[in-house]
Amino acid sequence: MKNPFYYSFLILTASCVISCGEKKDNDSEETTVQQDSLNAQEQENSQPLVTDNYTADPSAHVFNGKIYIYPSHDWDSGIPEDDMGSHFNMKDYHVYSMDSVGGEVQDHGVVLDVEDVEWAKRQMWAPDAAEKDGTYYLYFPAKNEDDIFKIGVATADNPAGPFTPQPEPIENSFSIDPAVFADSDGEYYMYFGGIWGGQLQRWQSGNYVEEDKYPADSAAALQPKVAKMSDDMMGFAEAPRDIKILDKEGNELTTGDNERRFFEAAWVHKMNGKYYFSYSTGDTHKIVYATGDSPYGPFTYQGVVLEPVLGWTNHHSIVEYNGKWYLFYHDSSLSGGKTYLRSVKMTELQINEDGSIETVNAMVEAE
Repeated sequence: MKNPFYYSFLILTASCVISCGEKKDNDSEETTVQQDSLNAQEQENSQPLVTDNYTADPSAHVFNGKIYIYPSHDWDSGIPEDDMGSHFNMKDYHVYSMDSVGGEVQDHGVVLDVEDVEWAKRQMWAPDAAEKDGTYYLYFPAKNEDDIFKIGVATADNPAGPFTPQPEPIENSFSIDPAVFADSDGEYYMYFGGIWGGQLQRWQSGNYVEEDKYPADSAAALQPKVAKMSDDMMGFAEAPRDIKILDKEGNELTTGDNERRFFEAAWVHKMNGKYYFSYSTGDTHKIVYATGDSPYGPFTYQGVVLEPVLGWTNHHSIVEYNGKWYLFYHDSSLSGGKTYLRSVKMTELQINEDGSIETVNAMVEAE
């Protein structure tokens, strides 16, 4: 006769085999679901939001429960490519909207043309928009008759435009990539600046100079700018200030730190009381971010939001919609990899419990 513990052992073993088999099956199903989710995410990343125009530099906002996107409008002007971005000869802006994530994208047509702007000559680069007291403001850079970038403002009574420009650019404005952040206390701030073709390096003395000079690789990198907006949103309430971007030891990022230093495409959002300053590293093609406790900074570098995409440039915005955070960006997949013919895309951002942002890899092949 067998020991009764022997039968108990057989029962326990059988139970373990069954439960372990069930767990393995469950793990397999869970892995499949996760992989399907990742595949769906990759598929989402690969789809341009607009296919009948080339769009880039998307500034996205939620107005009246809808997503509005304010991009630049790429077209082939025939100007040869160079390091100063002369081939990015954009001449007008469209506005796009969606009632929901994944919904149909509506093109509201041309809302502002360079010919409508008295002071602007050419190169209407990346814009942004803001709303205050029922008026909508479109902020945009363009070169004047002297080929110096200034920042203009146009207004509308609805987020889809069309926008009516002011006859002069914003006083004391310069360089490119305006991004306007509305803080929770009702104050508005403009962040701007871009090196190389964005001319930020020509303003180091406080006045414009023709010659391009950069700090030494070991010196502090050129800094983006910020200014509080005036009550009427038509100008600055103060002189633009430098924004310090620091490493985690408290040192300013240096000119030679191309993987982390500021190049262009400033954007600010606020999450759980913390200010997130994100930007492009330019010639290393990343979107990275730093965090701080004030809209003026300083901001401490944290990591990469978006790895390089197809095409030379990288430009983005980050927006919360229905409790989720989304990254808007562009690449050159629709044009077969042409740097100056880009297309806007979007993907959901994953935010960790500590507030850090999971890095997105959205590289796709050219179509």
